[in-house]
Amino acid sequence: MKRISDINPLGEERPNPSEQEREKLRVERLQRERDEGYQKLVELCNLGEYDMAQQLANRHFNWGYEIVDGIVMERID
Repeated sequence: MKRISDINPLGEERPNPSEQEREKLRVERLQRERDEGYQKLVELCNLGEYDMAQQLANRHFNWGYEIVDGIVMERID
C-alpha cells in the first residue's frame, strides 16, 4: 500500500480495455454467474427445497436452467 504522500492525484489512470477485452470479460463474468447459479440450484435441490430452486431458476432465466422432478436440468428453448 502506498503512502498518501506518494500518490499523485494527477497520475496515470487505469487504461480502458478494448472492445474485445470488454467482451471477453463480459463472457467470463456471465459464465461464472451461470456456474454459481447452477451450484445454488443443486444445493437447494439437495436440501429438498424444490419450490425455492424453481423460483430462483425462474428469477434468473438467463442462467438457462430449470428444475424437473427435483433435478437441475439445462433449459432447452
